[in-house]
Amino acid sequence: MVPGTSPALVGRGAELSELRRLCGLARMVTVTGVGGVGKTRVALEAAGELAEEFPNGAWVVNLGGLRDGSLVGHAIARALRVVDQTARPQLDILADHLSGRRLLLVLDTCEHLLGSCAGVAEVLLRAAPGLRILATSRQALGVAGERVLKIAPLETADPGTGPADTAARPSAMVLFEERAAAATGGFAVGEGNWRTVAHLCRRLEGLPLALELAAGQLRRLSLEQLSSRLDDRFGTLVDADVAMDAARHNALRTTVGWSHELCTRQERLLWARLSVFAGDFDERAVAEVCCDGVLPADRLAPTLAGLVGKSILARTEGAAGARYHLLDTLRQYGAQWLEELGEQPEARRRHRDWYLRLVEGCEREWFGADQKGVFERVLGEHANVSAALEYCLTTPGEAQTGMRMGGALCFYWVGCGFLGEGRHWLDRALALDAEPTRARAKALWVNGYIAIKQGDTGAATALLEEGRDQALLAGDRVASANAVHRLGCVALVTDDHAQAAALFKDALAAYDSFGELNTSVIMARVEYAMTVAFQGDLPYAVELCEEVRAIGEEHGERWVRAYALYVLAFAAWTGGRVEEATCLARECLSISRTFGDLVCAVLAMELLALFQAAGGRSRDAAALHGAAERIWRTVGLPLFGSAYFNAPHNEGEALARRDLGDETYRHLLQQGMRLDLDQAVAFATGGRAAPLMPTDAAEPRR
Repeated sequence: MVPGTSPALVGRGAELSELRRLCGLARMVTVTGVGGVGKTRVALEAAGELAEEFPNGAWVVNLGGLRDGSLVGHAIARALRVVDQTARPQLDILADHLSGRRLLLVLDTCEHLLGSCAGVAEVLLRAAPGLRILATSRQALGVAGERVLKIAPLETADPGTGPADTAARPSAMVLFEERAAAATGGFAVGEGNWRTVAHLCRRLEGLPLALELAAGQLRRLSLEQLSSRLDDRFGTLVDADVAMDAARHNALRTTVGWSHELCTRQERLLWARLSVFAGDFDERAVAEVCCDGVLPADRLAPTLAGLVGKSILARTEGAAGARYHLLDTLRQYGAQWLEELGEQPEARRRHRDWYLRLVEGCEREWFGADQKGVFERVLGEHANVSAALEYCLTTPGEAQTGMRMGGALCFYWVGCGFLGEGRHWLDRALALDAEPTRARAKALWVNGYIAIKQGDTGAATALLEEGRDQALLAGDRVASANAVHRLGCVALVTDDHAQAAALFKDALAAYDSFGELNTSVIMARVEYAMTVAFQGDLPYAVELCEEVRAIGEEHGERWVRAYALYVLAFAAWTGGRVEEATCLARECLSISRTFGDLVCAVLAMELLALFQAAGGRSRDAAALHGAAERIWRTVGLPLFGSAYFNAPHNEGEALARRDLGDETYRHLLQQGMRLDLDQAVAFATGGRAAPLMPTDAAEPRR
């Protein structure tokens, strides 16, 4: 959703009014202007004011740190919290999600991905009549029907006049005063300094970023020193500064260059090195990526503080501690200095190495008590992880490391609802280097596992068979066992239970032979239990799942535990223990929702619908079937096309239809389909009442 825009926006009342007017006239509006003029602030302020007009809200997608235009759709889906685990194209998923909604979408910082953003906007606007898009970019996107609002610099005053000659202070002066007061704790414009401030604001062309950078220098300079030194630098930096885009205002070029010059040597070096980060970052990441003999770790904290004090870095406090953010304009400046220093390749490699270590550490920690924390840690670093993967896939000789990194993220792609992105990265990496290595063998089985979860069993089989063969060539027994395990999954969802059982037993024997105990191992036990249950041996299936449940409790593992609870819920139901079955299925659903695993969540929902229908609550059952149907559309082939996974659904539907009649069942099904994911989960777990019967629906048949 739209974040708060504190501190208050200064001097933009007319622009906000015009932007609101344009958003009422056109479905595509782009805010343009030079770097540092405040496009993002104006757009966010307007979006916050307009949000109430859109029943489905106003949502912001920050594209500044994105380097790959093909991921614009994924970034939008992540911002909108759209979880779709099918193999459908991302734009089709978004179009389907938005088609019936009234929503404002803010695409922030589009200029470096102009063609991709324009293409995405055109597709979504055609598909969703209730969608409005507000973009920020240094130039228009060129979309049909687009209206453009160009943001001008803030109003300045003639330094030759005085405070008595003007009815109100110009907005540039107000902004400078506010930021200077924040920097110094006591700055104010008065008779003695009015002309100096007016001169400075005019010299800086009323550009908000330039004014804020200049105001930050008052921590160490007097106003007179600031003004005179800035005048001196206008004559030298404008022509000499080659690190800024020549199309931008001289004021911004000069102020950024001067701010850079006023930094210490270590601050300048850190600024340049920080430009390799995408999105925000923490101090530990900075230490790993940026520190060396020239910038030692014991100088990092004061150097970061110096950049914050000079308004180069923004610092925010959150539950996980302090995070830092570099404005896009300042990141680009730092990046060009980093290139001038010849350090960009090394800095990007160190950035990649740090995030590779982070995701491999998270992979190890995933089988443990802090699964939710691991998920949130990687989610918070999503932009930087994507940047690291992009480095691997665009730098010669790094594709194998890209496979290694993409494979290590298996828990994130499969367990946390990012199947589409995982397949995007792994497909790209695998296409770049066919050498049979351990990294490639793992990437193949992970990609095959993703394809299974997407319902793409044909592609999954090909990937897994190749992965098994390459694991044998590479001498990687772990990858071989994982490939065999997932081939068992293909057999399971395609109802070949004898083959599935044989493959699962082979995989489990291999895991046991080299002492492997992790998420994959206990998941194989649950999947084997499903096969056993489908073949009629429910007591053994329960035994296997109770073992997994105990292992999960011992290690604090929850994701696989949810799948075990699904089997145990079905077993309890079959044994006539309805209350126990309901509690188990609801717990399964709640855990799955925590991680964004829709496959497990919707399986639990289908069980709960059966329980409701069998208990005489057919209205609730029909609505749950509708909610599940909507989720299946975002997962893939409903119930994998499996007769066995379909059995609870078919039984529940038959009971509900017999009780309600076809017409009433259909009406309630449609009401359930209107529930979003959170509403559906709340309904299924007892958190809300059953949907109201439509007024034109037929009465239930008793």
